[in-house]
Amino acid sequence: MNSYVDQETGVFPSVCSLDCPDQCGLLIHKEAGKIVKIEGDPAHPVTQGAICNKVRHMAERIYDPNRLRYPLKRTGKKGERRFERISWEEAIDTITTRWKRLIAAEGAEAILPYSFYGNMGMLGTEGMDRRFFHRLGASRLLYTICQAAGTEGYGYTMGGSFGIDPEDTVHSKLIIMWGINAVSTNMHQVMLAEKARKNGATVVVIDVHKNQTGRWADWFIPVLPGTDAALALGIMHILFAEQLVDEDFLREYTVGHEELRQHVRQYEPAVVSSITGVPKEDLYRLARLYGQTSPSFIRIGNGPQHHDNGGMCIRTISCLPALTGQWLKKGGGAIKGNSGYLAHHASALQRPDLLRKPTRRINMNELGSALLELEPPIRSLYVYNSNPAVVAPHANKVRQGLQREDLFTVVHDLFLTETAAYADIVLPATSSLENTDFYRSYWHHYVQLQRPVIKPYAESKSNVDVFRLLAQAMGFEEPAFQDTEEEMIRQALDHPGNPHLADVTYETLAEKQFVKGRVKPLLPGKLPTPSGKIELYSRTMERRGFPPLPTYTPLAGDGDLPFLFIPAPNHNFLNSTFAHNEKHVRLEKAPKLHMNEADAAALGITTGDCVRLWNDRGECELMAIAGEDVLPGVVVTQGLWADSPGSKTLVNALTPDRLADMGGGAVFFSGRVNVEKVQYRK
Repeated sequence: MNSYVDQETGVFPSVCSLDCPDQCGLLIHKEAGKIVKIEGDPAHPVTQGAICNKVRHMAERIYDPNRLRYPLKRTGKKGERRFERISWEEAIDTITTRWKRLIAAEGAEAILPYSFYGNMGMLGTEGMDRRFFHRLGASRLLYTICQAAGTEGYGYTMGGSFGIDPEDTVHSKLIIMWGINAVSTNMHQVMLAEKARKNGATVVVIDVHKNQTGRWADWFIPVLPGTDAALALGIMHILFAEQLVDEDFLREYTVGHEELRQHVRQYEPAVVSSITGVPKEDLYRLARLYGQTSPSFIRIGNGPQHHDNGGMCIRTISCLPALTGQWLKKGGGAIKGNSGYLAHHASALQRPDLLRKPTRRINMNELGSALLELEPPIRSLYVYNSNPAVVAPHANKVRQGLQREDLFTVVHDLFLTETAAYADIVLPATSSLENTDFYRSYWHHYVQLQRPVIKPYAESKSNVDVFRLLAQAMGFEEPAFQDTEEEMIRQALDHPGNPHLADVTYETLAEKQFVKGRVKPLLPGKLPTPSGKIELYSRTMERRGFPPLPTYTPLAGDGDLPFLFIPAPNHNFLNSTFAHNEKHVRLEKAPKLHMNEADAAALGITTGDCVRLWNDRGECELMAIAGEDVLPGVVVTQGLWADSPGSKTLVNALTPDRLADMGGGAVFFSGRVNVEKVQYRK
């Protein structure tokens, strides 16, 4: 594979690696072999040269003096951050020697890989790593922390992760951003919405917090956490009652519309208002706006699915476009995700055939319990593309597990993260701009190629390279471990089962940098549901013990503490990425707790006060912001802040690790806390 490494000066195409739906095309400027500027690629049809601050400042992260330069071995107690330099040879030998001994004594299932999509490159996240751990026979991780609940719920309605082409949303006349802070997490959808707004579109935002997206909207509707399904059902009630549904569409393209018509009668506006906190008159206004405006588009965000009832919530919202026939309109319909269109040949890339016998599966949301309670126990943890000490729920429990002296932990990362502080061996990782990989967006319809732009930093290595070394040291002789990156890309894209990838080959990517999937509108046509239609009534759900019709279920119990707690994302971090960067920390200023001014007044709290929030899982101390951006009884934080001496900002110490109703998803937003004023510490 050609790279741009040997070209010392010039401008080179690239792609943003961050876990973000936009997946921007980039141009990397180099002088004397070093990156001096990162800008958006104006030739990219969707991102069109616009990028966020996180990407614009990526070079500072790549050349950060705190970046890991060579492998490390722990010399102090776990968590003390005392390490000494070792060679790659010693690191690989130490890891594989421990693993061989462990496998002989307790079996390979005593080893658990833990990763996610800190880098969205497909080779680095589900390529040689999956091959290696399949062949090893390690315990298998269930990747459920982000979209699992909503993906399952949406799939019951639509058959998979399929929505409209975001490029078509410039034609929408009503855009509903539901549970997504798009200004911070999907900025190009905002750009497309701005184009639609110039053509007369109205933008409505439904969320638990009036964040930057809520302030940008034409109309912001605050809703109580976990009640989004009730709001959607209330809209359905009014649409049917006022004959604002498309009867022809329902007959032709759906199953269960008559059952749904009867079912939603119970969701009377007064009842829905009492559940959601949305005034009855606003509910009528919203339903009529949706029923009378076409084309209308709903951008379904990640937020609502991070509840106990998250899967059913997304399932319910996803039924709305069918009621008014929006899927036949250009610019009408919904997007939860679009990854179904660009699905690569996962088996060819991951090689599950290398797994010699079934192994246990461990939900990543239950990492703390897995490390402390699972039998037979986990004896070794290998972490890459993730920082579970900060991002995993019930974080104090996770850290208690990481503290185990009998847990042999390896972390492969760019920095000595909070998780790496507990490692026995730390390996330096390359950045995406030092790797060969391919990327596919889960929002737009383009696949993109990444060729190395700069040489690996110091002694850092890619995931692909490290797992090759581990496989060699373990004595794995299968040809799958000898495949080059180019060969792996070819294998992944050779997928006759997905006709949308027909135009996406290694050759076309090498020539054009990005290639659009061969995607056409969902309807008219046959959906990949059992009936081939939009399933308002799902017999599959019925067989699996779920209500077959969209239903509102209150959140599960989380004690009787007074405040629903929402740890939302902020504008300048992406999960824990960038939380260690001084510039991004300055932009965010300080970790804050947003609360309703009436709640604050009742507790004697004013803006700027230091407040303590706690439950039986942990505690935090943050700066209060009192106002009207959240409803009474709700508190919201933004961002996952880095550990610092004396700070108490670990918001995931408060989040529950129980599982959502579907997909084993996370319930970050279904926790409860108490709040009190403390002496402010400057």
